[in-house]
Formats: sequence, structure tokens, C-alpha cells
Amino acid sequence: MPAAVRLARVSADPLDLDAHLEAVDDDAAGAVTTFVGRVRDHDPDAGGSVVALEYTAHPDAESGLARLAAAAIGDTAAIVAVSHRIGRLAVGDAAVIIAVASPHRAEAFEVCRRVIETIKTDLPVWKRQVEADGTTAWKGLGG
Repeated sequence: MPAAVRLARVSADPLDLDAHLEAVDDDAAGAVTTFVGRVRDHDPDAGGSVVALEYTAHPDAESGLARLAAAAIGDTAAIVAVSHRIGRLAVGDAAVIIAVASPHRAEAFEVCRRVIETIKTDLPVWKRQVEADGTTAWKGLGG
């Protein structure tokens, strides 16, 4: 894992924002941004209320997460900690946490946005949406 990627994890364990903030703590960082992607109770494609998301991942997803975080950092001075949860998550649970520290805010925001957008398109993680009536639907690649 590149030194600027301090944490890249795919896990069934609940995600901890404080652990991500601690991982990117650096005296040279004047800015820290975070993103928390949570399970919500609705989806535009759902016929009813969403009660859970069930995430599965390819065995190489964790190394892929580290690579996409490093690519999002590029030649910036940013530091990244990112995790994606797998398993069954209830409404309100965190599915993705990203923390980015950098000397300046614009860079921190941009790198954070690149990480989440790339997760959505490139990370081999799939989710099955579960509705209140038991209907399920697979939602494809990404978080």
C-alpha cells in the first residue's frame, strides 16, 4: 500500500470514522475532509421502503481499493484512509468512509470526491437492495 494511503479496507466489521481521522492525522495537513456513505431508507428505483443493503465483494477488492485511492491522490500531497463495508447493512449504517488530509482544502475535497466516484465505478463490490416487502434487486458495480 502506498505511504499516502494509510488505510484501505474492505470489511464486514462496522466502520469507524474516528479510526479514519486518526489514520490521516498529520501536522502538515491544514485540511481534513470526510465522506460517509450511509444506507438510506429509499431509492428512486425501489417500489417501497428500503430496509437493508447486502454488499458482496470480489476477493481482490481490498487491494483494488488501495490502488484507486493511490490513483485519486496522484501527485498531490494528500493522505487517504478509506473503507468499504460488506455484509448486510441496516438503514443508517455506514457503507463507505473516506478521510482525506492535505495541506489545502481544495485538494482534500477533490481527492475525496475522486475516491468516492471511482469506488462507485471501479471497485468490484456489488449490493443487493432489500425492500420492506421482501423484494430484492442487485444494483451493480460499486458502492
